[in-house]
Amino acid sequence: MSTDLMPNRYRAGESDLPRRESELIARRDQVLGASYRLQYRRPVHFVRGEGMWLYDPDGRPYLDFYNNVPSLGHCHPEVNAAMAEQAGRISANTRYLEPKLVDYAERLVDTFPDVLDRVVFTCTGSESNDLALRIARFASGNEGVIVSTYAYHGTSAATAAVSPNLGDAVKLSPFVRMVSLPGPAGVPESQAADFFEAQIRSAIVDLNRRGIGVAALLIDSVFSSDGVWVDPPGFIASGVAAVREAGGLVIADEVQPGFGRTGAHMWGFERHEIVPDLVTLGKPMGNGFPIGAVVGRRAPMEQFGGTSRYSNTFAGNTVGIATADAVLTILQRDQIPQKALATGQRLRVGLEKIALQQCGVRGIRNAGLFFGVDMGLEGAPSADRRAMALDVVNELRDDGVLVSTTGANEDSLKVRPPLVCQAEHVDLFLASMERALLKVTG
Repeated sequence: MSTDLMPNRYRAGESDLPRRESELIARRDQVLGASYRLQYRRPVHFVRGEGMWLYDPDGRPYLDFYNNVPSLGHCHPEVNAAMAEQAGRISANTRYLEPKLVDYAERLVDTFPDVLDRVVFTCTGSESNDLALRIARFASGNEGVIVSTYAYHGTSAATAAVSPNLGDAVKLSPFVRMVSLPGPAGVPESQAADFFEAQIRSAIVDLNRRGIGVAALLIDSVFSSDGVWVDPPGFIASGVAAVREAGGLVIADEVQPGFGRTGAHMWGFERHEIVPDLVTLGKPMGNGFPIGAVVGRRAPMEQFGGTSRYSNTFAGNTVGIATADAVLTILQRDQIPQKALATGQRLRVGLEKIALQQCGVRGIRNAGLFFGVDMGLEGAPSADRRAMALDVVNELRDDGVLVSTTGANEDSLKVRPPLVCQAEHVDLFLASMERALLKVTG
């Protein structure tokens, strides 16, 4: 496992930078906290964005194949217009009557299975997961939380404590148990469900034995931080059932796989044919505007809300609701998820062709427009695989294409372009990928 919390980052002295950028970095270092990192060996400096593209101060375009936050592309004019129009009238909170709040809430829950019929708004995905954990612990009467071995679920104190991805310096809660995934463990797909269930049941036994009990299984349905392990569909279902048998709730973290990212479904958990108890939303919901939500079953929501206060002045504000409503309208009207499915298939076919023609691509996994691409030669040491992945990422960056890495060893490319990605963008990415591999592998 990589010990670097962000391997794909700038390190002072490793790259010659133009004076404009080096001076800006020096100013950053004098005023920003040490936890900040700049991506890429040569940091990128952007002044505007449009659709699939980001532009530096000199007007050079960069193709964004990494950023899922602007799910409909950078600076979508219709989304921005809705945001500006509402900001020009009033920004109010949920303590006042506001029809658009109710209208959007109704539209949002209509995209979920019928039993998920309540919604509470938040500002971020971290806050959504924080609130979902509070609800699950209150409703279950237990404290234990089960997560995957390299999961990331947020940056609040509560969510950092259930996020192994943040590194050894961020201590996990003693109430957390980690479970291995069948894919990284090398388990065949035919045995994946049994393997996952066994992991879950072992965690449950340990939590119960220690008097902690199971409050929740908290999962990102594409396991994006673990390396994008999406198959086989349904492998988590028996583990989900085991958690419910033990009195726990199931929380689907849809911050990354949600809003049509997987193509065939609006929500990532639908690929596995499960219905969670709580679903958490974030980043793509407002195309970059800070809005999130917890959608859930009525019973745990009412149990929690009837006795516990949850008040957030900014969450569910009218500007955020107007922005999110525009995003949902465009997703549905323009059939964005269906188009993402077709575009993802084109990208997969192209990557498979490259893998046959060039060495260095060990595996390709995807659901819609969310890809994990394993780099490195078969049998190579983990450090060599990680180094190759980082070299490819930075060659792509220098060629004007943005991706990054994921997984415990950070040797998989994380590829997740905005959902407005078109065939021509895929072809540009594939051509750049071929060039990068040729340079890295010689």
